[in-house]
Amino acid sequence: MKHVIFALSATMAVALSAPPPAAAEVTRLEIASKAVYGTFRPGEYVLWKGQVRGELSPGEAIPDLDKAKRNAAGKVEYAASIVLLMPADPSKGNGTLIVDVPNRGRVYGVALYNSPRGDPFESGRLDQGIGFLEDQGFALAEVSWELGKGAELPSFTDSAGKTQYVEGVGFAIMRDTADFLAHSKADTNPVRGSVRQTLASGKSQSGRFLKTFLLNGFNRVTDHRESGRRVFDGMHIFVSGSGLLPILRSSPGPESSGNGSASFANPEFRGVHKGPFTIGEIVAKLEARGEAPPKIVMLSSTSDFLSLRASLGRTGASGTTDQAIPANVRMYDLAGASHAVLLNSKCDLPRERLDWMPVSRATLLALDRWVASVTQPPGNKLMPLEPAGEDPEVLRAPKHLPNAVIQRPKRDADGNVLGGVRLPDVAVPLGVHAAQQEPKTAPGCALAGAFLPFAATKEEREAAGDKRPSLAERYPGGRDDYTNRIRIAARALQAEGFLLADDAAVIIASAAAMPWPVAGKK
Repeated sequence: MKHVIFALSATMAVALSAPPPAAAEVTRLEIASKAVYGTFRPGEYVLWKGQVRGELSPGEAIPDLDKAKRNAAGKVEYAASIVLLMPADPSKGNGTLIVDVPNRGRVYGVALYNSPRGDPFESGRLDQGIGFLEDQGFALAEVSWELGKGAELPSFTDSAGKTQYVEGVGFAIMRDTADFLAHSKADTNPVRGSVRQTLASGKSQSGRFLKTFLLNGFNRVTDHRESGRRVFDGMHIFVSGSGLLPILRSSPGPESSGNGSASFANPEFRGVHKGPFTIGEIVAKLEARGEAPPKIVMLSSTSDFLSLRASLGRTGASGTTDQAIPANVRMYDLAGASHAVLLNSKCDLPRERLDWMPVSRATLLALDRWVASVTQPPGNKLMPLEPAGEDPEVLRAPKHLPNAVIQRPKRDADGNVLGGVRLPDVAVPLGVHAAQQEPKTAPGCALAGAFLPFAATKEEREAAGDKRPSLAERYPGGRDDYTNRIRIAARALQAEGFLLADDAAVIIASAAAMPWPVAGKK
């Protein structure tokens, strides 16, 4: 397909008396394909795919940027893939642009918000799913940033004659593209004039991207129009553990420096767990340099505490006392939730399949209203923790953090975790959610977690030597008893603000239609 190239004039919208041009800016948007995506409450949505190009001043504080190749104007150029999912008529949207940070080159925004119950979306999918984002009127932009995964990063030749890529430019790509979409009045901006506020979304690796982006000052842009304008008004950060993203460096490629992370097989991996660990420490650094922090909603899964040292995100590098959570942040622990969906991986135990996307949707709307100063989101809701000690199910602290105390969520007599945001499936359980897989033989499975079903009857559990009550003992009224309790739990979570009415109805209907495993109970 022939590319449509949108060139941005260097003098566009600049008065004669304006200061010098911006040191960093998007210079061109190339759209390779346009397609109709579907019809939703605001009307028709479209899906555009293409590439964004921009340039940076070599003096920007990105390691090795000053060594990179320059164009005729003395600037350093970059390019990155972009996907835009938006109303065909942008004025019919809700005024919020979500910029989703791809994870290892795979889009995640649709999976995080549109994934249906019973068919969890893995990253990389652009299916409509339940169409939540579109029905609510959001515009979504997926902007590539990662070396070898859709971003063309500046390079230079080192003293040994080898090519090195300036990976920190990934942060500048995200900053400049988000700022262009939100604020440029040029005809070449496909959502011009329709963006009221801008949110960022990132899961796991890309959640760590957003924390590092904030820490290092990339959420502020200074140009000829305005000094120190904030890029993202809000951030939705999912299952990022306690780590950062070590890409403020140069590397020979072909993969990004942000691909690796500590695991049971390599607990001493450096770079991710260097600190600062808590969001409070990060926000304090922003405020110390006079920067207004965005509103932030952070969600952690149960398996993050077992396999990703998430407890350090609450306590910091020492001790077991939770640090204060800043007023601009809400933290929610998802009881019984797993970090990842691994549909095609073979794990030792049955994989956890808790659908926690309803909490993603509810907290996205809460964040959107919070940024708009309409209402406050629900208060912080965390799981109580206890030191993991030598528990082999929990990733231990690395040797370079001698004072770190890794903690795990406390559990009830069944083995389910206590506290946190409790979806009806966890509040009214059919088994143990997010138990640990065998982490050393299947590292990916340690992020997927396991579901350990309860026995159906007393006789069955006694034959297996299981002391946990069976389903027949827990729910003596059979499926009606179970469904009624699910209904009560769903309404309670809805009242707390963590469940939308549409999702509550789906969860209740699913319970009512479930084949009940206990003989003689209907």
